Amino acid sequence: MKLLIAEKPDQGLALVSQFKTIKKDGYVIIEPNKWFPQGGYCTWAVGHLLQLSPPEVYNSTWKKWTLTNLPLIPEKFQYEVVKAKWKQYQTINKLLKNKEVTEIIHGGDAGREGELIVRSIIHMSGVRKPMKRLWISSLTPKAILDGFEKLLNEEDTRNLYYEAYTRACADWLVGMNASRVYSILLKEKGIQDVFSAGRVQTPTLALIVKRETEIEQFEPKPFWEVLASFTVNDKQYEGKWEKENESRLDQKELAEKITAFCEGKNVEITKVKKERKKYEPPLLFNLSALQATANSIFKFSPKKTLDVLQKLYQKGIVSYPRSDSNYVTKGEAETFPQILQKLSEINEYSKMLPSPKKTLMNNKRYVNDKKVTDHYAIIPTEQVKDPRKLSEDERKIYDLVVRRLIAAHYDAAVFDYTTITTLVDKRATFISKGKQLVNEGWRKVLMHQSDDKDVILPILEEGEQGKVSKVDIKEGKTQPPKRYTEGQLITLMKTAGKFIDDQQLEKVLKKTEGLGTEATRAGIITMLKDRNYIEVIKNQVYATKKAKILIEAIDNNILASPEMTAKWELRLGEIGQGKASPATFIEQTKKLSNKIIEDATTNSKQWNFDGLEYEVKNKKVSKFTTGKVVGKCKLCDGDVIDKGKFYGCANYKKTSCNFTISKVILGKKLTETTIKKLLTNGKTNVLKGFKKGDKTFAATLVWDEKEKKVGFEF
Repeated sequence: MKLLIAEKPDQGLALVSQFKTIKKDGYVIIEPNKWFPQGGYCTWAVGHLLQLSPPEVYNSTWKKWTLTNLPLIPEKFQYEVVKAKWKQYQTINKLLKNKEVTEIIHGGDAGREGELIVRSIIHMSGVRKPMKRLWISSLTPKAILDGFEKLLNEEDTRNLYYEAYTRACADWLVGMNASRVYSILLKEKGIQDVFSAGRVQTPTLALIVKRETEIEQFEPKPFWEVLASFTVNDKQYEGKWEKENESRLDQKELAEKITAFCEGKNVEITKVKKERKKYEPPLLFNLSALQATANSIFKFSPKKTLDVLQKLYQKGIVSYPRSDSNYVTKGEAETFPQILQKLSEINEYSKMLPSPKKTLMNNKRYVNDKKVTDHYAIIPTEQVKDPRKLSEDERKIYDLVVRRLIAAHYDAAVFDYTTITTLVDKRATFISKGKQLVNEGWRKVLMHQSDDKDVILPILEEGEQGKVSKVDIKEGKTQPPKRYTEGQLITLMKTAGKFIDDQQLEKVLKKTEGLGTEATRAGIITMLKDRNYIEVIKNQVYATKKAKILIEAIDNNILASPEMTAKWELRLGEIGQGKASPATFIEQTKKLSNKIIEDATTNSKQWNFDGLEYEVKNKKVSKFTTGKVVGKCKLCDGDVIDKGKFYGCANYKKTSCNFTISKVILGKKLTETTIKKLLTNGKTNVLKGFKKGDKTFAATLVWDEKEKKVGFEF
């Protein structure tokens, strides 16, 4: 008999849905059929049933967080069963050891993690029975049965297991050692919290903190631009003054002089440049591109997009969700006409179909067997579904996937770009730019971008003359860099910090060394949220004080380097291809763990976190905190005590002394340490993070003896 092991319950039941089965607790019995001649069993993990053991399992003294214990380097890594999943592990273990079972079919997700989840369970059981691999990219009945017809040999995917296992061990080494050394050293500086650090999460966080710092340190500068309206042979248009490709002036007086010079003057068109540009339809989706698009349009977090996509996959209506490919094989392309035909019968897509192109078979932009590695692009399967029968979130994601496939069967979008140079009184140059849509092409199918408003210019020719009908000055200020959205963060991780904000997705999706993988990036962002390193407000990613403290402590050390982490990711990929040694990689990671500890210990002597006072978020205020003395009253020399939401004089009831200090001033939370400094020294250190309107600023809080109140010193 054969034993089929799936990664999740829903997946396991889907794999045997076309067979006659008898459901049991934690598994099903498969009755004899073509693929299971003697019958069989199907059971499943519940995600990761096993986890790498914590430090104290290897050495009891490692339970205590001390510098003397570091680095933590086990001689040999070992797994243990997750307590909450013990029952299901026992079910699988019992079936594996069943004497009736003579062959195992590995039916986990066709990717690295799926490989690791199922193989780890088999290794833990100690069972050594022949194994085949079910490798499919969709859960349609046809794909499942085709997969059973073409089972892979165990060794065909063994290197993927080595990659996933090596990745897990490397992450344990870096994460355990880095988290402990920075938590311990920061505690010595009076900052008590657990500072999680890791091979992928920390370089990602460093990029976010870098952007936060750029925004905080940005100083807006005013500028002025001169805009003019022209009338040439009864045709009106507008232009902007420009000199040496620069339109912004840093002196208002100069803008006023140009304006005065241009008023009512004669003009001549000296140059008309027309350029026609073609934009091919975007590539098919891989996971990163879909996450970025869903975030841009629907504000979905990357994790939400992946979760919804997983549901669609388990329903059999889209292909494997964690794909990093934008291409399909010829075999998949052969099914597209059939899929489009079914979509044309759905009201929502009937107006878009039939499409101008009937097939993509010979279009290498989409169909390229050589560029499909583990999985092809995310596409709708032949099991087409009317989106109206899905939940709202599922409908939105399914619709994106469907439209991207339809758009690939459309022609290029074509625009004419026109640039007109107008010379005022033979001296002042003005530039006018316009865009005209020549052929809508694939834009008929996909949502238009909000910045696609066309400026239509009249038909003008060189040598035409006219007059300035109006001239104005427009004042503006330089703007700080924008915070990343979660979707942009996914792209940022994929390109290892080389940020590209461009919907021409092919520029982003070239082969690149990135942070994490398609399968792990959403989880990393979620982890940064859960560990209080980032906050997402209105789809904008903000770095917290905790994040700033950690990254300032790490500084430019290797742990925060996106480029270095990207190279590790590339090497892990080579392990998966059988081109690199797992043992060598682990040895290098051990050396890296040593270096991380040495760097942190050395640099901690120069750490200075003035202005970054930090309180542990969500730390419950003890009822015993209220009433704690923090200093002497500046009005009556009584005790200043913690009164819950503010600090106030203990003599209030006796003498009506009304001395108080709020715990929050202009959005800035004040720590107990800061209040003590203010009461003892009459002033604090420079504090960052005060907010007034849209602006943030830094200042020192001082006690004004004359005014008898707390004020700011800049």
